[in-house]
Amino acid sequence: MTLVPVPDRAVPHQASVVALDGRALLIEGEPGSGKTSLALALIDRGGVLVGDDGVLLADVHGTLWAWPHPNTRGMVEVRNVGIVTMLAEPAPVALSVTLTQDAHRHVEEAETRQLCGLAVPSLMLWPGTPALALRAEWAMKVHGLPILPAVRDSRPR
Repeated sequence: MTLVPVPDRAVPHQASVVALDGRALLIEGEPGSGKTSLALALIDRGGVLVGDDGVLLADVHGTLWAWPHPNTRGMVEVRNVGIVTMLAEPAPVALSVTLTQDAHRHVEEAETRQLCGLAVPSLMLWPGTPALALRAEWAMKVHGLPILPAVRDSRPR
């Protein structure tokens, strides 16, 4: 495995990010929309924290990567509980979701957005469901970018 440091050109991005089977799900939304709750539910289901409420993003050889932000690496603010710590690892971004009440009921294909100059599939998810973590996992399976073998073998640190 080749280790790649966080590039100097990495930019801060406000989102919670969890890696599922080595692919990062970028979770955005208004304050109180459930970003951290979704992240915790995914972590409870086997996901790995990349960052809570802030990460670094950069293009590494044509793939968007997310790293834990150095100021908050491994820290998650659990509402009504406090700050908890856990392992945080970088991962290639496969999908961006926005938690919003305006989410479409039916989606045939993900929209695309540009992050660090790279196209990333993007969906809106309705946050008011107890099945949100399941929907996020299915969104990754159906709409998330695959990990290319070259990317899998060159995880940045």
